Amino acid sequence: MKQGAQVGKFGDHIRGLREKRAGFDSAFSLRQVATRCGITPAYLSRVERDEVPPPGEETLVKLADELDEDRDVMLALAGKISSDLRAVILARPRLFAELIRALKSAPEHAVLRIVREVRDGDW
Repeated sequence: MKQGAQVGKFGDHIRGLREKRAGFDSAFSLRQVATRCGITPAYLSRVERDEVPPPGEETLVKLADELDEDRDVMLALAGKISSDLRAVILARPRLFAELIRALKSAPEHAVLRIVREVRDGDW
């Protein structure tokens, strides 16, 4: 059951990260990663083969931490956003929709400049 905009990419990404680490550290076998993330090895295997939709946010965050991946990147590849970002967007949906649509076609350097200005409080 493949879903989302990143069909075929999510499972490949997870498997690639895990197998890369497993190549030099046996603690990253499918079974051990699944156990540390609180899921069954069979389920993780199915996720890696894109046979099931990506897991929920809590499990995705655990996988991201386990595989040394950015949490927001992991969620985005799964077609999701974090609950904290969802709350921010829902607080001002019209404004954030307008902002995101305007940024969609902006060059990377322009978006980075805006992020830095907001983060640094340089209004």
